[in-house]
Amino acid sequence: MMKATAAVVIVLVLSAMRAVSEQHTESTSEDFRVLMVAVSSAWNQGSASSAVSCFTDDAVYMEPPDRRVYIGRKALIDFFGGTKRQEKPMQMLWHHLAFDTATQVGFGEYTFAQNHRYHGIVIVKLQDGKIKSWREYQYQSNLEWRDFTGKGSF
Repeated sequence: MMKATAAVVIVLVLSAMRAVSEQHTESTSEDFRVLMVAVSSAWNQGSASSAVSCFTDDAVYMEPPDRRVYIGRKALIDFFGGTKRQEKPMQMLWHHLAFDTATQVGFGEYTFAQNHRYHGIVIVKLQDGKIKSWREYQYQSNLEWRDFTGKGSF
């Protein structure tokens, strides 16, 4: 009887240890803000590799409906400009960032410029403190953010 009880306890402890090791780390709103600023700072500095380090190995980056789809860090580093600094770095400015800790989903309104200027919104899903998926909707516009958003500005 004692051996059976010990075996059950060992199985329960091992199961609990496995469950803890499989748990994902939950990010806070501040973690999300820091991560998103890290991505924009890396782009603004022309560092694709620094930007890619903010994404999971199997991250999906897309503009629906499959206008652009990049899966994994290799595809992302190429899309972000490769390992060489670009002559004209990307410029990313966040206007609003918000994050739901329960779902680990956040969003950001932004202005992005490189060859053209875009205003848009991105919906991001985090996993273990990194970007697991990035889905963006954007419009090309030469207008400043305030003029672009017009009456909807806040």
